[in-house]
Amino acid sequence: MLQKGAKAPYFEGKDENGNTVKLSDFAGKKLVLYFYPKDSTPGCTAEACDLRDNYERFLALGYNVLGVSRDSAASHQRFIAKYDLPFHLIADTDLTILKAYEAWGEKKMYGKVTEGTLRTTYVIDEEGVIIDAIGKVDTKNHSGQIL
Repeated sequence: MLQKGAKAPYFEGKDENGNTVKLSDFAGKKLVLYFYPKDSTPGCTAEACDLRDNYERFLALGYNVLGVSRDSAASHQRFIAKYDLPFHLIADTDLTILKAYEAWGEKKMYGKVTEGTLRTTYVIDEEGVIIDAIGKVDTKNHSGQIL
């Protein structure tokens, strides 16, 4: 996991609409960059909906919110539409961003070791510095952890 005080790695990816989103798009702004395993699964849905329900609070405090998973743009479109998510989701199908942010690696599920997305959130300041790194995400109260 990347540490507080580290420079956020550069990223560039496509959102659910095929638009290019880059770290530099958020220069001078604060960013909540969250990584999650899979659209429309129980934990990921709880996390996204908690961020949605507190989205206005994030905006009022000057934060943008951006999600990243290895799901396709089409999957992201369905997820956003089904749960009325107000923020964009990057389709990192080649794992470039996930790996750059150390959000891809070994994890244990039901006693079995697999490789996959490590649910992780980074809060990045206006200068592109990581000011918070959350590795133990409470999917139902993630906004509380961040704010």
